[in-house]
Amino acid sequence: MIQATGLSKTYCAGKVPVPALQDVTLEIGQGEFVAVMGPSGSGKSTLLHILGCLDRPDSGSYSLLGTEISGLTDDQLAQLRNGLVGFVFQQFHLLRRVSAIENTELPLIYGGKKEIRERAYEKLQAVGLARREDHRPNELSGGEQQRVAIARALVADPMIIFADEPTGNLDSKSEEEIMDILEALNGQGKTIIMVTHEPEVAKHAQRVITMRDGKIVSDDVKGTPVSRPVSTDGSVLDILSQKRLSFGRMAFMQHLRQSMRAILSNKVRSFLSMLGILFGVAAVIAMLALGEGAKASIEEKLKSLGSNLLSVRAGSAKVRGVAAAAGSVTRFTFDDVEAIRGLPHLVSKVSAYSSGSGQLVYRNENWSTSVQGVGFDYGTMRASVPTVGRWFTKEEIGRREKVAILGQTVVEHLFGDTSPVGETVKINRIYFKVIGIAPDKGFGGHRDFDDTVYVPVTTAMYRVLGKDYLDGIYVEAVDADSIEKAQEEIGQVIRKRHRLSKDDEDSFYIRDMSEIKDMLTSTTETMSLLLGCIAAIALVVGGIGIMNIMLVSVTERTGEIGLRKAVGASGADIMSQFLIESVVMTFSGGVIGILLGGGTAFMMSVVVGWSTEVTLFSIVLSTTFSIAVGIGFGLWPARKASELNPIEALRYE
Repeated sequence: MIQATGLSKTYCAGKVPVPALQDVTLEIGQGEFVAVMGPSGSGKSTLLHILGCLDRPDSGSYSLLGTEISGLTDDQLAQLRNGLVGFVFQQFHLLRRVSAIENTELPLIYGGKKEIRERAYEKLQAVGLARREDHRPNELSGGEQQRVAIARALVADPMIIFADEPTGNLDSKSEEEIMDILEALNGQGKTIIMVTHEPEVAKHAQRVITMRDGKIVSDDVKGTPVSRPVSTDGSVLDILSQKRLSFGRMAFMQHLRQSMRAILSNKVRSFLSMLGILFGVAAVIAMLALGEGAKASIEEKLKSLGSNLLSVRAGSAKVRGVAAAAGSVTRFTFDDVEAIRGLPHLVSKVSAYSSGSGQLVYRNENWSTSVQGVGFDYGTMRASVPTVGRWFTKEEIGRREKVAILGQTVVEHLFGDTSPVGETVKINRIYFKVIGIAPDKGFGGHRDFDDTVYVPVTTAMYRVLGKDYLDGIYVEAVDADSIEKAQEEIGQVIRKRHRLSKDDEDSFYIRDMSEIKDMLTSTTETMSLLLGCIAAIALVVGGIGIMNIMLVSVTERTGEIGLRKAVGASGADIMSQFLIESVVMTFSGGVIGILLGGGTAFMMSVVVGWSTEVTLFSIVLSTTFSIAVGIGFGLWPARKASELNPIEALRYE
């Protein structure tokens, strides 16, 4: 069954080489009960680890059931440990925070087996612990803990059991119980290789191999050797041919279960690990909500600028005061408005306007505000159609009717909470009937857009402001692509009508209002991006915290990792478990962070009065980023854990 030839193994204590095995050759048949004895440092444990596929020799040949082992990969050795051998250790090596039955299940989890709970309970029952399956190791005696370790070694139905000082930490009664179990297993056909330094334990074996200084010095067989048919190498090849998916559905669920146990067993540390991600995600949600809220608020204000809007004004856009002083200001008329309206292929709406200041009086209240004389299309062009009441009719504009629409600020100062619609106010000592309340537009720079009153443009010019010219003309292009062409042709129309030469270019100017919208939109997007980047830095810092905790966890759980590898966990199994653990912590922190960020955004809106808006995009972004942080920053610790040598990990303290 086992054939080893010329096995040698040397360890280094610092720079000093220490030979553990020196040219060891032996054969072990199927069904034998072999005890390996010798003083400390004789190499017996090293031999056991090599025969059990936990370690590799520096030189020599080792075949198991006719298959050469030395050329197998680490994952293939893990498969053999899981399907062919079982280990019983002197230190028991039980997971401290899980129950006896969960400890017994470990080999089945990494073997991808089904009905693992039933099979684990069956083995615990076989070693006399049927009623203790829910107890943790610290609730069991030393003998009971060793019996759990034996049940774990048997649960995958191995052909060989390796026992390293199985009674070293037990009292005499427990020692006899354990040896009785091992003898019974040998009677059932299990091959048992046991390391011990106690002669009373070795007497239970049929064959005693004595070692000293890394060499076999004697090999004694009691009576007639047990003769059983030897399995072919198909057993090894069958095990190696089985494909185990560390990220398959069943494996994933088992790894997730193991990860949740690890997280919940260290609740305080896990919560502290989540804090960095939690606050990072909360910052992302809150900052993006603030940015989106500001963007939405500005977009609402931008509606007053209109869509595809051009503003034709008198004077120079650069030095308006100088142009006015020079007398070179173009005076627009209603004929100019009709001429511009005569460009239907480029223009959809046109509205003249004339502005000035006025004193409003209602009963014993008065208020100084701006007066805007506007045309019929102005309401839809500049999003000024009243929320209460109505807009001017074309007939009212033509007849110079004394009707007015008040801004929100004017309403508050003159009427308070009372509706002004239908009431009469005086504007510059002229009575006007209020027919509507303009929609709320807020502030723009230092100006309050709600501190105004709208009247028909004809009424403003001839009755209120005493003007015989227009201050400007608003023009709405048919679409965004026509703006540049419309701007050019409108300029040509005005220059032709007013007989302006090229030297008179500064007597009027045409402004594309969409440029202002684009500038403000770009500013808000830049602000949102900046806030998002600041919050993302918090997420990265949180990720570094996760990585630090996971690295500490790898060091703290080195012995546990060694045990998992000893019972058949591959490097991919260990890596996936630690990655899942990292992602679960970051995802959980992310979910709590989303709730905290949403709450913070709400508080900023209610308490401070800032406009905020939590979007689905920010939630998806934060969740995705938190998972990515878990994978990215958990990858190194997970890889470090997967690369640990099982023997060195088991010996780590």
